[in-house]
Amino acid sequence: MVLAGICSGKTGILPEIDDRVYTMADPISPSPVAPEAGVALNTPGSERADLRPENIQDAVIRLAGNSQDGIQTAGAFLARLAGRSDQDVMTYMTIPATISGGPSIFQVRIGSGEVLSAGDEADFLVAFYQHSYQDHIDFVREGGVVLYDSDNVEPNLDDKRFVYVGVPITGLTVEALGGTAKDKGKNIFVLGLITKIFSLDVEKLKKIITEKFAGKDESIVNTALMAFQAGYAYPVGKVLTHQYQFEHIPKKVGARAQITMDGNQALAYGLIAAGVRYGAGYPITPWSSVMETLRRELPKYGGIFVQAEDELGAVSLALGFSYSGYLAVTGSAGPGISLKTEAIGWASMAEIPLIICNIQRGGPSTGLPTNVEQSDLHQAIYGGHGDSPRVVLAAKTVEDCFYIAIEAARIARTYSTPVFILSDTSLATRIEAFDEPDLSKLMVDPKPDLSPRQSFKPYPVDAITQHIPPGTRILDGKYPLLSGLEHDEMGHPTGSPKLHMVMTAKRRNKLRKLAEEIPVPEIYGDDEGDVLLIGWGSTYGPIHDAAKQARDHGEKVGAIHLRHIHPLPNGIEKIFARFKRIVVVEMNDQGVYGFGQLAIILRARYCEPKIESFTKTDGLTFRVKEILDSVFKGRSFAARKIPRDGAATIHADTAPESVKSVREVVPQGVG
Repeated sequence: MVLAGICSGKTGILPEIDDRVYTMADPISPSPVAPEAGVALNTPGSERADLRPENIQDAVIRLAGNSQDGIQTAGAFLARLAGRSDQDVMTYMTIPATISGGPSIFQVRIGSGEVLSAGDEADFLVAFYQHSYQDHIDFVREGGVVLYDSDNVEPNLDDKRFVYVGVPITGLTVEALGGTAKDKGKNIFVLGLITKIFSLDVEKLKKIITEKFAGKDESIVNTALMAFQAGYAYPVGKVLTHQYQFEHIPKKVGARAQITMDGNQALAYGLIAAGVRYGAGYPITPWSSVMETLRRELPKYGGIFVQAEDELGAVSLALGFSYSGYLAVTGSAGPGISLKTEAIGWASMAEIPLIICNIQRGGPSTGLPTNVEQSDLHQAIYGGHGDSPRVVLAAKTVEDCFYIAIEAARIARTYSTPVFILSDTSLATRIEAFDEPDLSKLMVDPKPDLSPRQSFKPYPVDAITQHIPPGTRILDGKYPLLSGLEHDEMGHPTGSPKLHMVMTAKRRNKLRKLAEEIPVPEIYGDDEGDVLLIGWGSTYGPIHDAAKQARDHGEKVGAIHLRHIHPLPNGIEKIFARFKRIVVVEMNDQGVYGFGQLAIILRARYCEPKIESFTKTDGLTFRVKEILDSVFKGRSFAARKIPRDGAATIHADTAPESVKSVREVVPQGVG
């Protein structure tokens, strides 16, 4: 079927992984050459030496321009090429929230070893406009290369920290494609240029470009290939004395092929593998692409996804699908989840299995529609009237988006309960490569069991609720009811105080039973020591990179990441006892009492005063340096062995008395 097709046909195999962090701090820096026409080139000095200039293992490439320039498309091409070329990859992007567009970036980190984060600093910046250069120059590592469009950018060549390479990108694209290409094709031209500089696989990239535009007019494909070829043919010898090539790590014998996709795609295909065939939703950023994928793919599996007239209609339709015996899905971002709240409470009372996806974004209200935040955790756990228990899971990587959908479906069916899957803007748009899932072992047959029952009691007080599909024959003729009212064991409405207490405990205790089967999270790094870092969701990579770098500098640090957030697995307190400090790192506000949302839950659950909180709400993903600077105040860490100047902006305390003035304005696309 289609899911199998998505996971096949790739030539990349996941390489053997080790735990080293590689650097291209020196290899990417070209030796001085005489400037050619249209080229401004400045080398920072003799403190850098060329080390294996033809063989690199790690690179962070940042494309900075406007959203209309198609830099996301070009960056995605690079990411998908990495996935097909035995390399690990992670991307990061920002897009403006306005319909008219604006400044935007796409950052790609490609490595021959394990890549856990998108990179704190760029080795290679492509600046399309003056604002692209000005907004992002401080994100380039010292000695890095700044490739700029000399038709639109005038860099400060007196800043000796970087290597400047000017190429008339706009003019050369127009020359290659004709006058109508003035504002189009620059992204593909730059893609060709990068392909030449980094010795990437030309034929694979051409195939990816052709696949992207398949089904469109043939002239579009030809124009894209012409732009790519023009960039690839540009004489880079005029601007750089070296071409770079990623070191190849031999693949393991029998290793599975790699696939490359973003988090929303992985979540959608995970739902399909989990046997979800029906759902309903309403468009909202950044959930919409999950919905679009399901609308396209579910009919191929005999299912359907409905775009409802509003959020309440969507969740109600999904509940109807689940009532029919087919586990269903609905989803949204925070504002839409608020509108679904009443119906989710109904699902808790009626004990109907349901999957609710919340692809989080900045809030409250419409907030930051295209920026990342983890501020919906309390909404997921507690959002609803009365005591309405539900399960909350959080994906940590793009690959985990696929597998957490399968876990959510298993729990929803086993415990007959609504299950939240929390993702966020970072995971939704990030592209990663991971091992192709073994679908033969994962695909779930969703066919409901309609076999006759002698008798049936849906709400037994001494067992977990399990509904039967409507139409199932009950031989004793006593058919159950289903209602949002409190009920007895057969589903008949009741106002009995005793029964309400019993049924409330029943709904609560099944989550306690679930907690008994959830595995305790593995500790990354030291099993005991000075600091334990705790995270959830998309902070997984930066936290683990921070733990590794701290350990490389002699710190005794461990890290755990929580996938099952409600209920929490039993036994975490035993891990806490082995560390002097516990720091919870999350992207939400520290709140009135000085703690982020997960930190509040952990402090309430374990009454552990060692738990500290490090939060931020700037709408950007964590940089490794931010975490290190906050957790180890006064210490200096060289991430990826690259010298760093200055301190990252950390919003650790934004109380009025602590903020005397706010001068910094963070432009869209900076991060």
